[in-house]
Order: sequence, then structure tokens, then C-alpha cells
Amino acid sequence: MRKALTGLFVLVLLAAGGAWWALETWRAPGPLAEATAIVVPRGSSQAIAAALAEQGVVADARFLTAAAWITRAEGPLRAGEYLFPAQGSLRQVLEVLRRARPVQRRLTLPEGLTAKQMVALIGAAPGMTGETPAVAEGELLPETYSYQFGDNRAALVRRATQAMNTALERLWKDRVPNLPVATPREALVLASIVERETGQPEERPRVAAVFLNRLKRGMPLQSDPTVAYAAADGAALDRPLSRADLDRDHPFNTYRVRGLPPGPIASPGEESLKAVLRPAETDDLYFVADGTGGHAFGRTLEEHNRNVARWREIERQRAAPK
Repeated sequence: MRKALTGLFVLVLLAAGGAWWALETWRAPGPLAEATAIVVPRGSSQAIAAALAEQGVVADARFLTAAAWITRAEGPLRAGEYLFPAQGSLRQVLEVLRRARPVQRRLTLPEGLTAKQMVALIGAAPGMTGETPAVAEGELLPETYSYQFGDNRAALVRRATQAMNTALERLWKDRVPNLPVATPREALVLASIVERETGQPEERPRVAAVFLNRLKRGMPLQSDPTVAYAAADGAALDRPLSRADLDRDHPFNTYRVRGLPPGPIASPGEESLKAVLRPAETDDLYFVADGTGGHAFGRTLEEHNRNVARWREIERQRAAPK
């Protein structure tokens, strides 16, 4: 009886020791030095554990596999990109694999880019899959879009297209009366020109007003960005405009062709769309760079010529040898 009791006591000690060791292993800090986003592959719990051990998230894949099996009633392990905490224990790692939200990546499509430039950005976005579909000029709304590892590029293009359609529809309904743009499409075209003409947000309503005033009077828009768009065939022009560019007979050359060009020259943001549909109240018909990054505006040709003369003097001073 004494031997039997001794043997039972040893078994109890071993069981208690095993339970203590298992609990310590379950709670012990892991080897990951700092919080890290890691892509978890699809596959069995053994494959996932092996991948996380290779990335240094856990010290031993076997322990994670065993822990996943013991706690299997809490749910399967999910593939995707997740942020694992620094020194995460087995318990924390399994919590991430079962319940954490996947890492949200972000892609910014800046205002004023051409369709070709936006397609290039989407195509280069890390972690996305699939080809980027063809995109029409002005089709995508410039914005920062969230996506997850493995998301499809075509799906992001659809989201950006819908965002542009929604914004244009909403802003069109809120437009001021008597604008010389008859359709949302025409508003989009003019907004793309405004977007390319100024980088100063506060100037957009006034720049838009200039072009709208010129349209009302039947004057050519005379917008340099439209000429640059024509000269570069929809790409970014990497040289100054020439006299030949300004004289070229092209539907996008608003020095030669009156009215709006046949399509957008870039993707305008919401603020440029709003500027066209709710412009500043002004009689300005002209503007030219003022040397500060903004523009000097004028109501008459004489006033404009004075502004141009000041700008040319600024250019001469900048070009003069020091």
C-alpha cells in the first residue's frame, strides 16, 4: 500500500509539473523583438506554425501546433496579414490568428494625376493581386484607400470609380444656378483643369470662376495644362511648353479651340469639383503666377498685362547670375 501511494504521489507530482510547464509555456513571452506585420499563409495549423516559427514569432512550431489543437474549440487559424505583438505569448499569437483584424494597408491616389499615373501607382501597390484594368481619364477619385494583403487591384479601381461617381453626383446636386457647364461630365472636365492650374487650395474657387467667366463670354480658356496634356499624349510633360505646342492644332489645345476640351486632363479631387460647381463670385477673366506659388488675378486685359510684366520681372531676377 505504501509503495502504491508513493507511486500515485509521483504521478500526481509529474502531472502537476507537466501542467505547470504547459501553463508557463502558454504564458511565456515569445521571441519577437518588436511588433511586426506578418503574412500568414493558407494551410494547416502545422504549416502556419512552421511559417511563424521561421519569422521568429514563436520559438518552437510544435508548441504552437499543440496549443492550437488543444484550444481548437475556439476556432480555426486564419490566413492573412496580421500585426503580432512584441514578445507575444502562445496565447496572444493564437488570439491574433483567430480574432485580430487584418492589417489595413493604404494607397494614396493624389489629386491631379493622369489615368496613366494612377494605373502605375495601383500596379505598384505592394501586396495586391491581379492586373490593373484600363482606366479612363478622370474616372478615379483621388483619395487614400485602405486595402488588405491579397486584395484585387480591379476591386480597388471599382471602389475609386464609384467614389468619383458618388462625389460628382452629390456635388452636382448642390451646384449654384446658371453655370456654363451643362452636365456633370463637363464639370469633371473643367475641375480637372482647375486641379492642374493651382496647388493652392484657397485659390481653386477663384481659378474656377475665371474659366467659367471665360466660358460665359465665349473666350478660349487658354489653359497651359491642357496644352501640356496634348503635347505629352496624356503623360506628364517633362519640358517647358514651346510656341509650337501653343500653336498646335489639337482638340485639347484650349488656346486654339474654344470651349471645354473633349475630356478631363487629370483626376480632380473633391475640392476642385466643388470649386467648379460653387465658384467664387468675381469678374476676373485672367490670372498669372505671382512668384509666391499663387496667382495674380485680373478683370481686364490691361490689369492682366501688368501682372504678366511683374511675373516676367520676377523670372528675370531669378535667372540673373548671383
